[in-house]
Amino acid sequence: MKILIAGDYVPRNRLLPLVESGRFEKLFGEIRDFVKKADYSLLNFESPIVEQNDRPISKCGPNLQCTAKAVDAIKYAGFRCATLANNHIRDFGDLAVSRTIRLLENQGIDSVGAGKGLDDAAKILFKGVGREKLAIINCCENEFSIASQNHYGANPLNPIKQYYAIKEAKEKADYVIIVVHGGHEHYQLPSPRMQDTYRFFIDSGADLVVNHHQHCYSGYEIYQGKPIVYGIGNFCMDKDPVRIGQIWNYGYMVVWDTNKQDTIHIVPYDQCGENPTVHVLEPDAFKEKLNELNTIIANRDLLDKETEKFYASERLKIHNVLEPIQNRIIAGFQRRHLLPSLVIKKWTLKLQDYFLCESHRDKMEFYFKDKNK
Repeated sequence: MKILIAGDYVPRNRLLPLVESGRFEKLFGEIRDFVKKADYSLLNFESPIVEQNDRPISKCGPNLQCTAKAVDAIKYAGFRCATLANNHIRDFGDLAVSRTIRLLENQGIDSVGAGKGLDDAAKILFKGVGREKLAIINCCENEFSIASQNHYGANPLNPIKQYYAIKEAKEKADYVIIVVHGGHEHYQLPSPRMQDTYRFFIDSGADLVVNHHQHCYSGYEIYQGKPIVYGIGNFCMDKDPVRIGQIWNYGYMVVWDTNKQDTIHIVPYDQCGENPTVHVLEPDAFKEKLNELNTIIANRDLLDKETEKFYASERLKIHNVLEPIQNRIIAGFQRRHLLPSLVIKKWTLKLQDYFLCESHRDKMEFYFKDKNK
């Protein structure tokens, strides 16, 4: 059984008129044969299907959306399943999530990773493929898209709950795949926490772990004889302003053959560069860069050092988030050293305690969830 997994799909900007007019060949003509040759294929459906009366939720970052034509496009490409656990699926609330699941089903496309309430969102997708049975578990890091007791949304990353899901899946299926949406945007390596978590999923019984979200591809490793792929990049997602030749534009589809479980095959491509399309590249297109990433991933000391360097480069962004008054004028004065930071040491120590202590963090989590009901 050959399984193909692709990354983030958002038909926006230059892609939108092509999708709405049904010019799917322009988008997916080059990858369609690869998708159809697989026995089962998945991609991350990153934006909900929105209608006129839907309203965006309050959140950080953009509220993404698409129309029902987005489903027609992936059906043309040959995809059989849409993973919905991502940080945008709930961008327009309950009705948009419900509609997205329903319209995918109407087109004969399976979905996993979203539903009404946490239990429904966490449901394992069991799929018979030939004589074998596949189990797919889909989750995402905790942002504004997560389901709650009575609301539609995504299945949150929770290693304890995923452990029990893997155990259930192993009892009922021949193979278990975990698809996770998370990681640091525009950074080509996993964090040590991600590596620990994904290795834990393999230790718990998963046969393959694949991650996306970072808007760039990462490397992979074979751990305990099973592949872990730490990032596959955007699949079809345009940027405004247009990016050309940047990490945003490159990614790969993963092909996993259950007869060769300790290996993966990749299909590299560039997407939404000079033209709004997915263009297949030579198999060794970025082999050198992948080897470099894989070398770091295989050496925990190197991975720790690279992560620390990345976090250090983000220090100013974090500091700006912690400033109690968010204001362009104040920020401008502070950049020119005409106004001191309003962040005092006593306050940062209190924040440190609330973020790092699990019990305090539980209270913070409840506070923000309750505040945004």
